[in-house]
Order: sequence, then structure tokens, then C-alpha cells
Amino acid sequence: MEHIAALLLVIGCSDTMTDCRELSVPVGVFETFEACIAERPFALGDLRGVTPHIVGECLAVDPALEDDYDQLLWSVRPDGTLVASLEVSGALVASNGARPEKDYLQQQ
Repeated sequence: MEHIAALLLVIGCSDTMTDCRELSVPVGVFETFEACIAERPFALGDLRGVTPHIVGECLAVDPALEDDYDQLLWSVRPDGTLVASLEVSGALVASNGARPEKDYLQQQ
């Protein structure tokens, strides 16, 4: 079985950064965090023009917990900073920074 080490999260927002949504990317999971980082600029470039603002981050995934993640939480701050985390039953296990202020997306 292939293990996932990173998830590429890409969010598109309106001009005012108040209306944001997750955007699909051709490859969203990676075997290494470094592979995700290397792909991120290409994924963002491919989505240029889909929405006025596009932000993306790689989130490290613990392979031992990859089947246990039940929430992907994210928010985009007014300055365009994407804050995202992966959680297992409410416990923060992977994050790219501060805890998101709002649960814009919850995957269960």
C-alpha cells in the first residue's frame, strides 16, 4: 500500500478574500513532503485565472494516521495567508501554522 506523506490543499478566493473554496488539483497527495513542495508552484500556475486569488499549502501527513484523519480545516486570512490543519476526532495532528479560526471545510 502506498503511504501518503503530504496533502496539497489549494484554495481559490474572491477579490475581497471573503468567499473562498477548495480547488481540485490533478495530484493532491504525495509520498514525500518534498514532492508536494516541488509540485505546488505548477499546480497553482495551472489554476491561474480560475479565481482572483489562489493560495496553496502542503500539509504533512503522518502515514500511521492517514486512515484516521476525519477533518481538514482551513481558513484564509484577509492578507491571503492560508491556515490549515488535519485533525483526528478533534485532535490537531498536522498544521501549516496557527489553528484555523473557522471550519470552512470539514471532510468526514
